[in-house]
Amino acid sequence: MRQWIIISFVTIALIAKSDLADSQTFNNKKKDNYEVGVYYFPNYHVDKRNEAHFGKGWTEWELVKAAKPRFANHDQPKVPVWGYTDEADPKQMAKKIAAAASHGIDAFIFDWYYYDDGPFLERGLEEGFMKAKNNHLLKFSLMWANHDWEDIHPYTQGKPHKILYPGTITPATWDKMTDMIIERYFKHPSYWLIDGAPYFSIYELSKLQESFGSVEATAAALAAFRKKTIAAGFKDLNLNAVVWGNPILPGERSVTDPAALVKKLGFNSFTSYVWIHHVPLNDQVVPFDIVKKAYLQYAEKAIATFPMPYYPNASVGWDPSPRTDQNTPFNNSGYPYTNIIGGNTPGAFKQALIDVKKMMDKHNQKVITVNSWNEWTEGSYLEPDIVHKMKYLQAIKTVFGQENK
Repeated sequence: MRQWIIISFVTIALIAKSDLADSQTFNNKKKDNYEVGVYYFPNYHVDKRNEAHFGKGWTEWELVKAAKPRFANHDQPKVPVWGYTDEADPKQMAKKIAAAASHGIDAFIFDWYYYDDGPFLERGLEEGFMKAKNNHLLKFSLMWANHDWEDIHPYTQGKPHKILYPGTITPATWDKMTDMIIERYFKHPSYWLIDGAPYFSIYELSKLQESFGSVEATAAALAAFRKKTIAAGFKDLNLNAVVWGNPILPGERSVTDPAALVKKLGFNSFTSYVWIHHVPLNDQVVPFDIVKKAYLQYAEKAIATFPMPYYPNASVGWDPSPRTDQNTPFNNSGYPYTNIIGGNTPGAFKQALIDVKKMMDKHNQKVITVNSWNEWTEGSYLEPDIVHKMKYLQAIKTVFGQENK
């Protein structure tokens, strides 16, 4: 009996040691499991609002096709390898999903538009992604792009800025919108959860406050959204704020003391949309590495200042000249007539990913946002063009791909 007991205790100890080893292996895998969310701008399908304004069949591909070099050595136009795809076609979206999933990307963060009179540009997500047969390979989430939608496709320098759809909404619209988000999107099996909580990002804090009238009322509206999400069976809601200091689009306004504001509003995390939200471009062409260095300085300061996790950003580039009237002089007179980033080669982008990853490891952070999958008319895209083909995607795979997860 004594011998059996001794053997049993030894067996239990070995099992416990084995379980501990398995647990440590699992934890180590999770520790290295970076999550890469890539912004997706869905203006490359036919939308009824666009057709009413620009004519039948219009998409932003028209601006990509019409782009010209605006100054010496300006690299325009950009030509997509896959052609001028229809992202609302689930078969064509499936190709994008497959390429993203096989190159280390975990989620598309759709720029998502909803106004007092309803949604805009939703077909890329709802008819393209959500009906693609392989959408189980990739997660998706929403960044509510609650900025004013202006007539800038293209914009002619000097003309008054015309708002087509205001970014502010009523509290009643917010309630209706968030109910729909939970039912239609959060409950989809491919929705992106971070630690069990649906990731929902909000682009413009100033417009958010304008919608509710005060910080207190805004905080209450966000808290109600969280309560509804938890009641729907989720662990929590990961409310994410896009924070920036340099406005880009016409009508954008930065907020004072964003660190204090996002805390008061109850956000769980914050991130960036694009590097130039933090780095002014003081020359016509600013080298990519200079912008990267300045962005990383901002990121370190933000991590030290804000009271919640920061999901750092990697940007592919910046050049909104396709959104300008191609027959007018090009100068730094305000969006989309802005200075650009140069030297944003796939190699430079890869090094930027490495540098951002080092900063993430330093602060034990595992989520990164990337600008962007397809901002073709802002010069920041991962989709293959005829010059670089799949090299930007390969950079993500090399730094954050499965072999590194």
